[in-house]
Amino acid sequence: MDSFSPRVLVVRNAERSGLGRFWPWWEEMGLEIVEVSGDAVPAAPDGFDAVVLLGGGFLPDDDERAPWLPAERELTRRSVADGVPLLGICLGAQVLAAATGGVVRGDHGRPERGSCRVALLDEAGTDPLFAGLPGEFRVIENHRDQITELPPGAVRLAESAACPVQAFRLGEWAWGVQFHPEAGADRLERWDEAALAGAGLDLRALRAEAEEAEPESARHARHLAANFADLVRKVRS
Repeated sequence: MDSFSPRVLVVRNAERSGLGRFWPWWEEMGLEIVEVSGDAVPAAPDGFDAVVLLGGGFLPDDDERAPWLPAERELTRRSVADGVPLLGICLGAQVLAAATGGVVRGDHGRPERGSCRVALLDEAGTDPLFAGLPGEFRVIENHRDQITELPPGAVRLAESAACPVQAFRLGEWAWGVQFHPEAGADRLERWDEAALAGAGLDLRALRAEAEEAEPESARHARHLAANFADLVRKVRS
């Protein structure tokens, strides 16, 4: 990367929840990725052109299990206030909501696992992150917690049958998505078969469904990644 490449700060909240296919895609698109975790999370986006908050198996205020969360919430608030493009994924979306006045509830509603269908709302028609995407598309989901109240001024952009808040925008440059566009069907290879069976789910069936949807799902995920990269370059310029 040269000195003119936009720098993207990626916060990794859990070892198993990485940036996935977004990393090589964004590098191809000219972004420089800087990943941090745990104690290295800064409280401000200084020196970065965008921020991405990844997933994790806890709530956005579970400071005892994840003591870096106060810094991550402050990083989120500062990014929103400073107009730094931000994308929160799964837990990251919940951090965005909780840090700016929304409400997240644990073990709420019906969990979503595997390849699930997400539907865009009318408000997404003019949203730059979702520009060019179809009204419905399939993505990987892996959550049991939900955003139940959006922050003041936020715009809901997508929903699913099990989760009313699948995507939202706050202000002009911050987005949260409950689903995992960075994860392909291969992410399911890491999932715990016994734990899923205990919840009445068949991992092999989930894998087969995700693999069947993968070509189209990957195409849509790359389009979303490209939209975000375009936004980062737009703000940088």
